[in-house]
Amino acid sequence: MHYIRLVVALLILAVPWSTRAAEPVKLSLFSWPGYGFWFIAKEKGLAEGLELDISIIEDPYQSFGLMTAGELHATSSTAEYGPIAADKDVGIKLVTYTNPSYGTDRIILAPGITSAEQLKGKTVAVLEGGLTQIFMAEWLTDNGVGIDEVNFTNLIMDDAVGAMVGGTAAAAEFWEPFGTQVLEALPGATVAADSTEEKYITTAMLGDALYMSTAFLEERPEDAAKLTRAYFNAVDFWKSNTAEANQIIAKGLKFEVKDVEHVLGSTGEIHKGGIFVFDREQAAIFMGLKPGELPLNIAADGMKAHWDITTDWWLKFGFIDKAMPMSAGVDTTPLAAALQ
Repeated sequence: MHYIRLVVALLILAVPWSTRAAEPVKLSLFSWPGYGFWFIAKEKGLAEGLELDISIIEDPYQSFGLMTAGELHATSSTAEYGPIAADKDVGIKLVTYTNPSYGTDRIILAPGITSAEQLKGKTVAVLEGGLTQIFMAEWLTDNGVGIDEVNFTNLIMDDAVGAMVGGTAAAAEFWEPFGTQVLEALPGATVAADSTEEKYITTAMLGDALYMSTAFLEERPEDAAKLTRAYFNAVDFWKSNTAEANQIIAKGLKFEVKDVEHVLGSTGEIHKGGIFVFDREQAAIFMGLKPGELPLNIAADGMKAHWDITTDWWLKFGFIDKAMPMSAGVDTTPLAAALQ
C-alpha cells in the first residue's frame, strides 16, 4: 500500500505544473447585468480551462473584505474603489475598467420634490463609498447644495427602491432595472439627472471595473491573465450572439431577459439608456495601455482623470486619509496579457 501511494505521488510530481488542474478562481459580482459576462465565460468555456466559482454578493464591500481575507480572488464592481484600496492598503488592485454608464444611472426625486434645494435636511439613498454617492454629490453641489446639507443613507438597490416607494427617502440614485421599477411604482417621481449627460459620459465617471487581490496577481499571474481574457472573450461572444448571451446572463442572475436588455440592449452595440460595454481594445485605450479614440467623446487614457475625481470625493467624504497615486491601486499587467 505504501508502495502504491509512493508511485501515485511520483506520477503526480511528474505532471508539469502547466497541465495540472488549477485551483478554482473564486470571483463575485452583485445582481446586475453589467457583471453577467462571467456567466457567459463559464457556460461557453471561454476561460482557457480555469474553473470559475461565481458568487453573487450584493454588498460590494463584503466582496472586498473577502478578497482581503483571501476568500475571493476577484470581483466585478463599480470603478471607484481603487483609491480606497490603495489608501487602506487592503491588498486589492483595479485591473481594468470595463464599461461606462450611458443612461443606466439616474437620480430620481420623490413626488413633490422638484429641485436640489428641497432636499436640504432630507434623506437621500445611495451606496455609501460607491459611485452612486459621488453621482449624487456631484449633482447636489452643481445645484448649490452641500453634501453636509442632506442626510445620506446607505442602501443597496432593493432597499433603496423600498425607501423611495415607502416615502422614507426623498431622492436616490438608481441603476437599471431599479430606476424603472421606482418610476413605475411611484407616480409623480421624476428623473433629475442621468449618466448620458456630457459631464458624466465624457469622463466615464460612472462605470464598472474588474478587481483582483494582490495575492492572486502575485501568486497566479498566468491565471490572472486568463481570467481577464475570459471576461473579454465573453464580451466578444455577447457582441456576436447577443440574444443567446443575454439569456445566459438572465439565467445566471435570475432576472427577466427584458431587465437584462434594459441595461445591455439587444444588439451588442452601445446602448443609450444602459451601458457601453468596452471590448479589450477599448479598455486598453481607456487604461492608457495603447493610443486611440473612444466613442461618445470619452477621454483616452481616462482612468487617470477618473482616479483623481474619485480620490477628491473620498477625501471630502472622509473615506480616505490621503491621496494615493494611481500606480498604488492599479495593475494593468493582466489586461496587457489579454491584448496578446
